[in-house]
Order: sequence, then structure tokens, then C-alpha cells
Amino acid sequence: MSGDVQVRFCERLGVQFPRATHLVVMCDTKAACEQAEQRVRAVFARLGLELHPEQTRRVDLSRGAAGFEFLGCHLRKRMSGPIWEKQHRRVYYLQRWPLPRAMQRIQQRVKMLTPRGVCHRNLRDTIAQLNPVLRGWGAYFRTGNAAIKFGQVDAYVWWRLKRLLIKRHGRQLRAGQADHWTADFFHALGLHRLRGTIRYPEAAQCRVPNAPW
Repeated sequence: MSGDVQVRFCERLGVQFPRATHLVVMCDTKAACEQAEQRVRAVFARLGLELHPEQTRRVDLSRGAAGFEFLGCHLRKRMSGPIWEKQHRRVYYLQRWPLPRAMQRIQQRVKMLTPRGVCHRNLRDTIAQLNPVLRGWGAYFRTGNAAIKFGQVDAYVWWRLKRLLIKRHGRQLRAGQADHWTADFFHALGLHRLRGTIRYPEAAQCRVPNAPW
């Protein structure tokens, strides 16, 4: 919505809801989408509001033609590979995964917690600071289709911790010693692993129609 207008719904004394700045309406047909937009504009007009002209758009999600961003995720339909292999039918499911800026933020946070200046600190202490950050970020995205992104974050964390150990040993680093500092080495010390934490609630398993707008 245009402007920094705070919209409140069903508020009473002592109850406040966060401001609403993004709205997603899912429709089965293009005509229904156009009708929904007209109704939203009519409701907003009565409230003295209007849709942002540059940020309001219609997206055709059918067969993965396009996607949209919402709450830190990119949403797009993808064809089911297993169904195609077994039945040779093209069935598309709506999937979501972290946006590039969400990936950048978690990497920046990990980098801030693993500067080279703390290479001599107990590694378990560094891991203890990383784990809440990784768990919190992972809990937000784990109900989507973020397995690949989770693996990328795991690899980045492992690389940062390995650099700390290499810096700590300096010239005393023996040949082949760094090869033992694998991801499993750090997970054995208690590092939280994002890979394998994806959980699909029942709502996420429901099929979305093939051609919504």
C-alpha cells in the first residue's frame, strides 16, 4: 500500500496488531483475479487507502511461468519430477524458498560471529553463539522447500569455522591437518545442522490448482 499508513483490524483497548503492508490474493482464474483487485480497491477507497501502483501486480503462477516474493520467500510453481517419471503427467506444486537477501542476511550474521580475531577462542563458545542464529533462521524457512538453501548455509558456516582453525594454527598447521576439519567434525562439537530439518505440515502438502492467478 502506498505511504506509511498503519492499518489496524479488530483492535480494542490493549490489543494491537502489526501494520499490514503486504497483501496476497490467490485466485483460480484471471477473471477472478481482476474481480478481486476491484473489490480490494473498493474496500481500500472506503478506508482512504490505495494500492501501491508500482508494487501491485498480477502474477500467472500456472506451470511455473512466474513467481512472487512474500515475507522473505520466493514462491513459484515447480513440476513434480517423481510424478512425471512414474505417470508421465505434468503436475505442478507451489513451492517457496528463501530470497537471496535472506541468504545474504544469514551469511552476514555468521560472518559477524566468526571474525578472524576470535580464532583463539574456545570453538565451542563460538558454536554456542552461532546455534541460536541458525536455529531461528532455519525455523522460519523449514516448512518450505529450502533444502538446497539450507545446505548452502551449512557449507558457509563450516567454511567460516574451518578458517578460524587454520588461522589459529598459522605456521604450525601440519600438512593434511585441515582435511580433518570436516562438517561432521564441527557437528560433533554441537554445531546445529540445518540440513535435514525441513518439515512439511499437512497444509504444505495440499495440491494447489494448476492455473491460479
